[in-house]
Amino acid sequence: MNYLLPLLSVLLGYIFALIIKPKNKSNLKLLLAFSGSFLLSLTVMHLLPEVYEGHDHNTGLFIMLGILFQIILEFFSKGAEHGHVHGKPIMNQIPWLLFISLCIHAFLEGFPVGHHHDLAIGIAIHHLPIAIILTTFFINAELNKKAIFAFMITFALMTPLGTVASDYFTFLNDYYTQITAVVIGILFHISSTIIFESSEGHKFNIAKVSMIILGIVLAYVL
Repeated sequence: MNYLLPLLSVLLGYIFALIIKPKNKSNLKLLLAFSGSFLLSLTVMHLLPEVYEGHDHNTGLFIMLGILFQIILEFFSKGAEHGHVHGKPIMNQIPWLLFISLCIHAFLEGFPVGHHHDLAIGIAIHHLPIAIILTTFFINAELNKKAIFAFMITFALMTPLGTVASDYFTFLNDYYTQITAVVIGILFHISSTIIFESSEGHKFNIAKVSMIILGIVLAYVL
C-alpha cells in the first residue's frame, strides 16, 4: 500500500480531470486545505520527533535546507506542488522545468514513507488535488494527450520510486535522519503554503477552518 496509494491518487486525479473537467475551484481549495493540514500535522506529530531523537545538532540545519531547496524548486515548478500553478500556460509546449522539479519533489517525498506508513496516506491526499489541477492546466495549454498522460504517469511513479530507493538502497539508510530532515523542510514549506493559498485573499472561513481541524484530528488519530 505504501507504493500504491500515492500512485493511485495521481492517476485518480488525472482521470477525474479528464472526465469531469471541474470548473468549480471552491471544492478543490477545501480539499487542498485539508491535505495541507493533514500533511503538516503528520510531519509535526510523526516525522519531526523521530529526527530529533538522534540528538544530531545539525537536524535543524537540514530542515532549513529542505525549506530552501523547495523554494528553489518552485522557481521552476511555478508552485505546482501546492496546487497553484503561477503564470499562464505556454500553448502546445511541454513545461520541462516544471516536470523535472515536480518529479524531484515527489521522489524525495517518498523516502520517509517506508518508515512511516501513515505518510503514504498524507502524500496520496496531497497529490490528488494537485493531479486534478495539473491535468486541467495541461489541457488548457492544449498539450498532446499522450504527452499529458506520460507526464502524469511519470509524476505518479516518482513517490513510489523514492520509497523503493529507501527500501532497497541500504547505504541511503546511513543518511536517513539527514534526508528525512530535508523532506520535513520541504513538507513544512509545501503544507503551510497550501493552507494559506487555499482561499482568496488569504482569508479564513468556517469551511476552510473545519477542513484544517479535520486534517489535524485525523493525523493525531493515525
